[in-house]
Amino acid sequence: MTFNLHDTLTRETVPFQPRDDGKAAIYVCGPTVYGDTHVGHGRCAVVFDVLNRYLRYRGYDVTFVMNVTDVDDKIIVRASEEAVAAYQIADRYTRAWNRAMDALGVRPPDVQPRATAHIAEMQQLIQRLIDLDHAYVSDGNVLFRVRSFPGYGKLSRRRLEDAQQPTDVAGVVKEEPTDFALWKAAKPGEPSWSSPWGDGRPGWHIECSAMAARHLGHDFDIHGGGTDLVFPHHENEIAQHEAAHGAPFARYWVHNGMVQMADAKMSKSVGNVIGLEDALARWGRGAMRVWYATAAYSKPLAFSEDLLDEAAAEFDTFVTFVRNARAASGGVQPDPEVTRRHVAAFEEALDDDLNLPGALAALHETVNEGNALLLRADADDTQAQAAVSALATTVVDLADQVLGLGIEATLRPAEELAERFAPLVDELLRRRDEAREARDFATADAIRDLLGRAGVTVEDRPAGVRWHLEPRFSLTPRPAPQPGQEEEAGGLATARI
Repeated sequence: MTFNLHDTLTRETVPFQPRDDGKAAIYVCGPTVYGDTHVGHGRCAVVFDVLNRYLRYRGYDVTFVMNVTDVDDKIIVRASEEAVAAYQIADRYTRAWNRAMDALGVRPPDVQPRATAHIAEMQQLIQRLIDLDHAYVSDGNVLFRVRSFPGYGKLSRRRLEDAQQPTDVAGVVKEEPTDFALWKAAKPGEPSWSSPWGDGRPGWHIECSAMAARHLGHDFDIHGGGTDLVFPHHENEIAQHEAAHGAPFARYWVHNGMVQMADAKMSKSVGNVIGLEDALARWGRGAMRVWYATAAYSKPLAFSEDLLDEAAAEFDTFVTFVRNARAASGGVQPDPEVTRRHVAAFEEALDDDLNLPGALAALHETVNEGNALLLRADADDTQAQAAVSALATTVVDLADQVLGLGIEATLRPAEELAERFAPLVDELLRRRDEAREARDFATADAIRDLLGRAGVTVEDRPAGVRWHLEPRFSLTPRPAPQPGQEEEAGGLATARI
C-alpha cells in the first residue's frame, strides 16, 4: 500500500513522495510557551506523534522538528504581569510542555529549536527579503510587502483584499494593510537584539520560516500544525520563504482539527481550557490517546468527561485482553499467521490519510478474535494459546509502537510488583481455598475483600484461580531545577505508572 496524506495546499489526498528516498523531514509548529499545556495542544502533539511513529514503522528515516516559540507578545505580557524576565516565563513553560509531552507518550522531537537561538538566521532571511524588494523598513520595523508575492493566499485560499493581518505592530506606517511584521522595533522593558534596522525582536511568522529551513532545508516533506495556523501563520511562512529563495517551502501541508467544547474551539484566550496534566492525572495516557484517535485527525474533536470515560474503558479493553492472553498462553510460541489480516487492516487504515478511527477499529477486531479464543487457551488448547499469544503481541506492538497508547507501560509496573508480592498473595489464596473447602465462606470472602483493597483482582476461572494487580498511574512532576542546576534530559519528566 502507498501512504497517502491530505495536503491542505492542493486540497487533495495524494501519495507521499518524499524529497529524499527513504527519508521523511517533518516540521510542526510547536508551543508558544506562556502558559500551561491544555488538551487541545495535546491533540496536535499526538496526531503528529502518530505520523512520526507510523513513518518510522514503515521504515522511513525520519527527522522530526518541533520548535518552541520563546519570544512573543504573549510571553512578554505574562512576564510583565508577574514582574519577571520574559526568558523565565519561556523556560518555565517549556519545561511544563516537555513534562506533559513525556507523560502523554509523545516521542521527543529530533530537534526542538528555540526561536531565540536562531536570531541570526532570521535576520539573514529578513535582509534577503529587503534586498529582493519583498520587504521594507518603517520606523525600525521591517514589514513584508505582501503584494510583491503573487502566490499569496494559495494555502488559505484567501483573496489578497481579504487577507487583513491581525494587528502585529500598532501605530506603524504600512504600505498596505495586509503587510506584516518581520522585525519589530524595540520597546522599553522588552527583550531585544541588535540588527541592521535597529534593536528589536523577530515577528512570529519569520521564526518558523527560518528555523524550518535551518534544520530541514528547502522543499522539505511535511509541514504540520493546527487548522488555526493556516492563516495567517502558515500562509506567511510560505510567502517569506518562497519570496526569498524562489523554491518551494514544504511539499505537504497537514493540519489537525481543533478540540471543541460546546461547539467552541478550546482556547486560552476564551478561557475554556482543560489542562493536559490534569486530564492525564484523571484518565491516563492510554485513555487520552484513544480519545484523540476517535475522530479523523483533520476534523474537530469534541471534549466531554463522558467521552474520556468511554476512551478509558476502551483502553482498559486492550489492557485486559493482553493481560489475560499472557496468562492463558502458557508459554506457547505465538503463531504469526493468525495476525496477518489484522496487521494489514491496521496498516490499510493508517495508509489512508492516517485514519485513526480505522486503526482503532482494526485493534478492536484483533482483541475480539483473541477474546473468543481465551476459554480454549485457558483449557490448554495449544493452538488457541499460540493464537492468543500472537494476537496479544500484535495488539501491544501496534498500539504502543504506532499509536503510542502505552499498554506495556501500564502493565509492566503492576506485573513487576505482582512478582514481588506473589508469595504473600499465593499464601492468602491458599487460605481462601481452605476456607471455601470448609464452607467458611465468610472467611473466604474476607480474604478476597482484603486482597481487593490492596489492588489485587481475584478471578475464579474454570482452569483455576487467577489474580493480578490492577495498574495505577499518577503523574509525577519533576521538581524545578535549583539555580545553577542543569536541567535534565531537555526538561523531560517521567510518567510514573
